[in-house]
Amino acid sequence: MEHTRCLIIGSGPAGYTAGIYTGRADLHPVIYEGRQPGGQLTITTEIENFPGYPEGISGKVMMEDLRKQAARFGADIRRGYIEKIDLQNRPFKAVDDHGNEIEAESVIIATGASAKWLGLDSEKKYYGQGVSACATCDGFFYKGLDVAVVGGGDTACEEANYLSTLCNKVYLIVRRDELRASKAMQHRVLTNPKIEVLWNSSTKEITGDDLDGVNGADIRNNKTDEVRHIDIAGFFVAIGHQPNTDFLDGQIELDQAGYIKVDSPLSSTNVPGVFAAGDVCDPHYRQAIVAAGKGASAAMDVERFLNSQN
Repeated sequence: MEHTRCLIIGSGPAGYTAGIYTGRADLHPVIYEGRQPGGQLTITTEIENFPGYPEGISGKVMMEDLRKQAARFGADIRRGYIEKIDLQNRPFKAVDDHGNEIEAESVIIATGASAKWLGLDSEKKYYGQGVSACATCDGFFYKGLDVAVVGGGDTACEEANYLSTLCNKVYLIVRRDELRASKAMQHRVLTNPKIEVLWNSSTKEITGDDLDGVNGADIRNNKTDEVRHIDIAGFFVAIGHQPNTDFLDGQIELDQAGYIKVDSPLSSTNVPGVFAAGDVCDPHYRQAIVAAGKGASAAMDVERFLNSQN
């Protein structure tokens, strides 16, 4: 069976940065990139809020740069994903999607979280061309334009309020006749003159063209079945995220939403030798720069842990 001092599960800003730091620490990490190598940023058109890129950079190029940097310092980066892992005893034993077995003295979980989607074909078609799951990431591109946000919880309300500082108008599409958000957040939305709430509504279709992307949406009233068309340039889905933790099979303590609990400010989990970084343990920020910082923290925590064992 193959052996490594540090197994990093997942790529993206957290996984690759953890690979850079553990590589420089001569831990010779093994990184499994996961089902989506580079994470969600590889399908993001342009990133303008990551320090060091004054002109912006595409998410795909940034992840390729981070990957090369991790490889430069000795990270063994592999396509594929960890299908199952046994965390009951150290060294931990994992099996990848090809049936290969590997044991690790330490593990960093950086599998991220996946946005929940409505399931529309047009949603997939225009992803990155007007459809987004992150207002903080992409809101700037719609400055002075009309946009829509789908959702009724705190995240949707936060995104709508944020977008209202940039955009001309924000439609908030809510499937019920009330918001699930906190009272304070509801007040901010309902008193914001730039936000129009479409109650009892669902999205029938997102409209657009191949050249310019999204240009509108057809909204159905759930009570009357009446369909209204709205002209928008951006469509933001804010119905939640699902942390990618299924493969852990309940071996690590999670919060109520399924995110890995860490001993903040450290990255350690309730299993000694297992650490977490990035969106898989962060339901609050979900930003590349934060994930990268947490990846560095996890790597440093791993190094200290392994030194303490020796």
